[in-house]
Amino acid sequence: MNEALIKRNSLLGAKVVEALNKRHFEAYYVENKSEALKKALELIPSSHSVSWGGSVTIDEIGLKDELKKRGNILIDRNSANSPEEREEIMRKALLCDTFLMSSNAITEDGELYNIDGHANRVAALCFGPKYVVIVAGMNKIVKDMDAAYSKVRNYTAPVNAQRFNLDTPCCKTGACFNCNSIQSICAQMVETRFCRPQGRIKVILVGEELGF
Repeated sequence: MNEALIKRNSLLGAKVVEALNKRHFEAYYVENKSEALKKALELIPSSHSVSWGGSVTIDEIGLKDELKKRGNILIDRNSANSPEEREEIMRKALLCDTFLMSSNAITEDGELYNIDGHANRVAALCFGPKYVVIVAGMNKIVKDMDAAYSKVRNYTAPVNAQRFNLDTPCCKTGACFNCNSIQSICAQMVETRFCRPQGRIKVILVGEELGF
């Protein structure tokens, strides 16, 4: 990575971590994916049951594989043999010890912004699991909540619609149409202003580009 970008990410990352901690999150900055994996494993006890939302970032750092090797109990919706079983596993995930996810956007002053279609991910973020561990690349950092909304609706949502091959206008055109499609992944929009109870949500910022 370019040294100027490394320095910029480090400086801005420290500022965002400070802002997150002031909002009662437990936040950390690491330089790369391998350090992110190490920090996440430190934050998740081996005795914890673990589940997750759909996250490219979590896959990119290899966290699920390492948790499986370590022997954590994994609540994995992809292990289901039917849509009904998948739904039931997603409900059980809301009672896990640690829930894994990324954040669609994080503002420079320490707020989270997330959108969801099925709402299982934002539901777990708000309440249910004892702890939430968020891993986010510095490409998720935006200036403020207006920038968060614009980024997520106009870029993140269309990319994820492509990833899941949804029947939405953004999947066909690459641009947001503020649609009413039943498959829209913009059904739920959640702004997390601060963490309550304190320290329940742990955020690992990574000085690389991860996810969308």
